[in-house]
Amino acid sequence: MLKKWREIFGKNEGNEIVIQSPIRGEVREITQVNDATFRDKLLGEGVAIMPETGRVVAPVNGTIAILFETKHACTIVSDQGAEILIHIGLDTVNLKGKYYKAYVKDGDSVKAGDLILEFDIAKIKEAGYDLITPVVICNSADYSKIQTFTGNQVQEMDSIMSLQK
Repeated sequence: MLKKWREIFGKNEGNEIVIQSPIRGEVREITQVNDATFRDKLLGEGVAIMPETGRVVAPVNGTIAILFETKHACTIVSDQGAEILIHIGLDTVNLKGKYYKAYVKDGDSVKAGDLILEFDIAKIKEAGYDLITPVVICNSADYSKIQTFTGNQVQEMDSIMSLQK
């Protein structure tokens, strides 16, 4: 997948940060999310993933900056400074942590591919929640170019975004 990414978007010139998929599923445009905060990019540029499995892995090497008490979302700061919000589902804060399990805490160092969260897709759907999962670069203004790779099925760790300083 990374080779395909390079063929489409070009070679890494040293100032690129590649964000890998934290979830297996279908990558969609962030503008398709049924929540204005994400759709209108109020938190930053990104993509949304419709998950096929209830696992979230670290999309980069970095540090867990914020693990929400409800475990429905977390922010990771990459070793290169990208601030990445992973928000599992819409309005899922209302579940108050039910159906979520965390494997990390604030301040933990993670390597790309480390398991950070699990969630029960069936139970969350049963409870009536949309599982679309925005993956947003909260400090988007720090980058001159953000390219997204959408419209495809991805595995964990496939490239979904490229950030250029």
